[in-house]
Amino acid sequence: MRPNRLIDTFSDRPDRFAWFLGAGASRSAGLPTATDIIWDLKRRHYCREQNQEISRQDIQNDAVRNRIQSFFESRGFPELLADDEYTTYFERIFGNDSERQRRYLRKILSDDRVSLSVGNRVFAALMVAGYCRVAFTTNFDSVVEKAVAEVGNAPLSAYHLEGSHSANNALNDEEYPLYCKLHGDFRYESLKNLARDLAQQNSALSDCLINAANRFGFVVAGYSGRDQSVMALFREALESPNPFPHGFFWACMKGTQLHPQVSSFLRIAQEKGVDAECIEIQTFDAFMLQLWRNIDQKPTALDAKVRRSPPLPVDIPIPRPGRTKPLLRLTSLPLLSIPEHCFALSFRSPKTWHDLRRAMSSSGGALVLTRSDDVWCWGCRDRIREFFGDDLVSISVVDVPTDTSVAQNLHLRGFLGRAVTLGLSRGRPLISRSLRHADYLIAGQRVEDREGLVPLIDVTGTTSGNVPGLMAGPTQRHPQATQVRWSEALRLSIDQKGGRLWIVVHPDIWIWPSQSRSDASDFLRYRRQDRQNSKYNSLLDAWVKVALSHPTRASIVTVRPFHSGDETENPSFRIGSRSAYTRKL
Repeated sequence: MRPNRLIDTFSDRPDRFAWFLGAGASRSAGLPTATDIIWDLKRRHYCREQNQEISRQDIQNDAVRNRIQSFFESRGFPELLADDEYTTYFERIFGNDSERQRRYLRKILSDDRVSLSVGNRVFAALMVAGYCRVAFTTNFDSVVEKAVAEVGNAPLSAYHLEGSHSANNALNDEEYPLYCKLHGDFRYESLKNLARDLAQQNSALSDCLINAANRFGFVVAGYSGRDQSVMALFREALESPNPFPHGFFWACMKGTQLHPQVSSFLRIAQEKGVDAECIEIQTFDAFMLQLWRNIDQKPTALDAKVRRSPPLPVDIPIPRPGRTKPLLRLTSLPLLSIPEHCFALSFRSPKTWHDLRRAMSSSGGALVLTRSDDVWCWGCRDRIREFFGDDLVSISVVDVPTDTSVAQNLHLRGFLGRAVTLGLSRGRPLISRSLRHADYLIAGQRVEDREGLVPLIDVTGTTSGNVPGLMAGPTQRHPQATQVRWSEALRLSIDQKGGRLWIVVHPDIWIWPSQSRSDASDFLRYRRQDRQNSKYNSLLDAWVKVALSHPTRASIVTVRPFHSGDETENPSFRIGSRSAYTRKL
């Protein structure tokens, strides 16, 4: 079902609906989903058991994933995507040590990693404006609380496993907005992460949800439905006197298949007379923004916080009729600001470009390096000291020049380009790679990456796959022949024209492994044969939406290469979403 029917129903009286949020709602803020966490646990456990070094970027590789999955299945772990996969890995790796669980979750779900998307801001605005009175979630993170603080300048206290008895009283007393975390909050003592914990929900929070189900309709977003205890709670609500009086709408990604538990629940709900439907959406952000746009008489101050960057007037003179040369769109985005400072490193032994490239690769994207009179760097001070050890003599702060056109500053272009590329890949379904003269953003190959790649999929049909009939020969790292694969990619470089810095972008195709690119020339020619002006223009638009997380027209996006750090460790870059234009005079 298309979302238009829900939008018509919702926009009339949005306060008639309660919300249920899953990890997909937090993923748009740059936090990992349950699947991401599972693979991170697998990676950590595999590296420890097998004495291997595999980075988070390496885990994107299908061959690496298959090797790790085979290792675990041979030792009795669940099959890929099994319903008990999440809980089993937590039990096997953490045992009964709840403190280790909290430390792990605190690290990967910390506020430093949160980059609020438009969908998060819309949800916060709904709560602040009173359009969303009640919300439930299985998430441990603080995305919603942070969004409400940013959009509404007000705190939001969540009811969780500690103090759960107060939740139902608050609902009965209409103390809105009411926000409940069914599985707890990683900042507190109680968590529901293991199979024995998730077998049943907290009774007080369960009563609160069933109470809400008799007052409100429900909108479920970003949730897969794999948790049996939550689905049992929804089914229990169907047995209550007045279940979901305003309907039950389950938002799912277009083109994905509903979990059997969800399909069964919707069918049972319909049989009981509930207006229950599955709503196909493109992305969580697009869905939330569409809902927000269709609400009349929105508070102006909240609308400004949601949109952040208001539309700017366009002042491009239209050429007069005649033989005037047409406007030409350039593949360049304005780099509106760059950092003022970086680190200068000195060493006991001199460093070559080869040394720096190897250091950036070995650090897993934690360091950005270049050579001037000294070695320049962005990254955490502690990480720098840890990586270089006793060879590092000193770390000092230096100014970053703003003019990259002079010969002595040309190295800055690669330095800036690498940091910008890392920033654009963070929290998005993109992989960053660096070659000598350019950096690349590469479309992710995981199923869960599809949500963020919808604009590209609409233009290209698919964003990754195997190169038919082409195998890469054995190497020292991969002793067996491997299938050659491809992914849509965006090549980036920094240039300076007219006294301004620009990010020059070119849609491209990445070949895995990279040494097989020449062998895949026929496939590349076939794949790019129809990318003439019109399609190339659409492809450029799609990449801007993916890389800048669906910006509004003429908006400004700020990115940082790392999850945390001060301005010298973790620099910020402001990028405009409107590409450059020119006309021959």
